[in-house]
Amino acid sequence: MASDQATERVRDVWEAMSPGWERQRDFLLEFTREIADWMLRELDPKPGETILELAAGTGDLGFEAARSLGGEGRLITTDLAPGMVEIAKRRAAELDIQNAEVRVADATDTGLDRHSVDGILCRWGYMLMPDPAAALAETRRVLKPSGRHVLSVMGNAAGSPWVTVISKALVSLEMMPAVDPNAPGGVFSLADPEKLTGVLNDAGYVNVRTEEMPFHLPFASFDEYWRFILEFAGAAAVLVRSFPEDQQRTVRDETEKISEPYRSGEGYDFPGLTVNAFAT
Repeated sequence: MASDQATERVRDVWEAMSPGWERQRDFLLEFTREIADWMLRELDPKPGETILELAAGTGDLGFEAARSLGGEGRLITTDLAPGMVEIAKRRAAELDIQNAEVRVADATDTGLDRHSVDGILCRWGYMLMPDPAAALAETRRVLKPSGRHVLSVMGNAAGSPWVTVISKALVSLEMMPAVDPNAPGGVFSLADPEKLTGVLNDAGYVNVRTEEMPFHLPFASFDEYWRFILEFAGAAAVLVRSFPEDQQRTVRDETEKISEPYRSGEGYDFPGLTVNAFAT
């Protein structure tokens, strides 16, 4: 029951975020370009294969893979939030992707047969799942023995101020209690490459390779960053958006103060860090 409630909370957060993710889709593609290239290169999708994407969001990463699968191949694009799935359906139609099935699915219960997929993609999903171990056990079940699993999780908190400054502001203002940044279900819960490797090994993966990769999010102004974070940053954004306008302004001002080290000329340049992994 507790697990079901946690899953519902995650679904509610990302359902609320889905309109903003659609609006921020082009920027997401831009600042994750090197991450996406790494993941697609490691996945190496081939004509005729079946590829599963979990926590797909707008679906663009998987749709890039779909182009390599040919008419006989199949992409299964999934997300827990129905709103994200609707966005991905619209995006598939816009890109004229004909070999994709887009549907709602919980990563712990995909509904797929054992050993039915050749490759799996998941960018920034497992870290936010209430039970990533169960999700990885499910992916090991559906992945063929020769299959490839390529995933990415957020790197450590120190390397990702783009997502931490708002939380620091909320804690500083006593609008949110301080939390362990590595706690289960949090953005940085799988940030340690050794921990990530261990979780993958426990799920039955025997060949695991990880690589940390920095990235950057440039903004022309703090207002641009603030609009982005309220549309993109999950639970913290949902919390701030629930506040009255005057409290939101207070959080914004405190966040801007904390963000001063990342000012670059007239704009801002926020570092980020991701941990990519390949597993079989």
